[in-house]
Amino acid sequence: MSVALLVASFMLLVKGYIGGEFIPQGDRGQFIVMLEMPKDASLEQTNLTTRKVEQLLHSKKEITALITTVGQTSEDGFGASQSTAYKSEITVMLVPAKERADAADIYAAKLKGELNKQLPGVKVKTTPVSIMGTAQNAPIDLVVMGPSLDTAMAFAKQAMAVLRTIEGSSEVKLSVEEGNPEINVQVDRDKMSALGLSLDQVGGTMQTAFSGTADDSKVKFRQGEYEYDINIRFDDFNRKDINDVSNISFVNSKGELVKLSQFATITESSGPSRLERRDKSTSVNVQSQVVGRPTGTVAAEFGEKLAQMHKPVGVSYLFGGDAENQGDSFGTLGAALLISIVLVYLIMVALYDNYIYPFVVLFSIPLAIIGALLALALTNNTLNIFTILGMIMLIGLVAKNAIILVDFTNQMKEQGQSTYNALIHANHARLRPILMTTIAMVIGMLPIALATGGVAATKNGLAWVIIGGLISSMFLTLIVVPVVYAIVDKIMAKFGMGKISKKRLIRQRMVAPYGEELNERENASAQMMN
Repeated sequence: MSVALLVASFMLLVKGYIGGEFIPQGDRGQFIVMLEMPKDASLEQTNLTTRKVEQLLHSKKEITALITTVGQTSEDGFGASQSTAYKSEITVMLVPAKERADAADIYAAKLKGELNKQLPGVKVKTTPVSIMGTAQNAPIDLVVMGPSLDTAMAFAKQAMAVLRTIEGSSEVKLSVEEGNPEINVQVDRDKMSALGLSLDQVGGTMQTAFSGTADDSKVKFRQGEYEYDINIRFDDFNRKDINDVSNISFVNSKGELVKLSQFATITESSGPSRLERRDKSTSVNVQSQVVGRPTGTVAAEFGEKLAQMHKPVGVSYLFGGDAENQGDSFGTLGAALLISIVLVYLIMVALYDNYIYPFVVLFSIPLAIIGALLALALTNNTLNIFTILGMIMLIGLVAKNAIILVDFTNQMKEQGQSTYNALIHANHARLRPILMTTIAMVIGMLPIALATGGVAATKNGLAWVIIGGLISSMFLTLIVVPVVYAIVDKIMAKFGMGKISKKRLIRQRMVAPYGEELNERENASAQMMN
């Protein structure tokens, strides 16, 4: 029955009743509303639309405060920001979780739907707030690498379409935006050389005309003890459209004025917002937020569907973001789990002066995993770094029950009792200490398990793992460990391995007089009671 329960508990993971993620998000009571206008919108137009959204948000009773930034976004997380005139973001702070019906992510999803209806032509996105106070990195982050941007972009778009079909994915996007308007200048090097110009001269003049010289300006204005950079560039009137670019004048080596249109082809086009590389290859990231499902579950389903897609030659992909962190951390914590089991075994070998009995104690560890996984499933928690840490803690906590039973059984056998009687006596004598310690630890974990609100809820899973593991181990250890001990003892007796070691024999002789005196006192007390 214990083996069946252990297999059934692992099936909770396989069947998806227990999801996986890197770190549980909890309910911070904050999220960010991101607004994206058409790419040719000015800062004034973006500000006007953002003010309308602010008025709508102020009318919501669940919202307590707003922080607005127009013309700059923090989509990259880690405090990074991008200056874009057609984008803005509003950080929304909500009332405590007890005073609203929905969690922060669910409330944000509903608010997004409402804003989409009232703001035609405006892209509205919502994202959680990171520890840095900026937009949180996308939990789902697929890095598509290819020999060229077009090849990687084509596969990334297919992957994005697949990700949109997976339940729980939200705000699916590409890290590289397309359609940014730009002016493309193709220089004819032969004509440029014939007119007495160099490529450095042409590029430097164009940069000065449109970006200015403030970044590396050597021209300073000094007033008293203060010094100011002087930025030289065209005014707004002379850098409005493609004609202004065509009419840029250059002075050649002969002192003649030459226009850009005389040796270059100037066209209007659109291109990516930025270029990314991963491992020296052009890359595009497919990113998504997750709502209502564990990140690991969505990533696993996404990976299965990607494996069925046709992948062009030269294109490869890998998971980044939380999926990458989850794989690394789970591998490290899994190694720590195995090391802790080995250390517990080695310590017991030194204490018992025996290599066999510590194996009996280790049988209590799977019994704790049964309750730990069942507790995660019943409380709707996920397998994350906190819950795995709880399982590592369980190894030392639950081994204590088996150690008490095995050690007391060995003492009874040294006093001449049979294995069967020693096990019965150990179960009766050590039931009360096991109950006392287990109940004390379970009650001590209840405040962490029942904590609500903010990031306190992220550690609920750790407490529930310990509570479930302790309870299942308490009941099953009293049944399984004595049975395993009896089987192991028969095997040891069959192969002649049940002899008492010299150290234990010396200790038995040392404590024998005290044991006899103790037995005499117990017999006298029993006679007086009779």
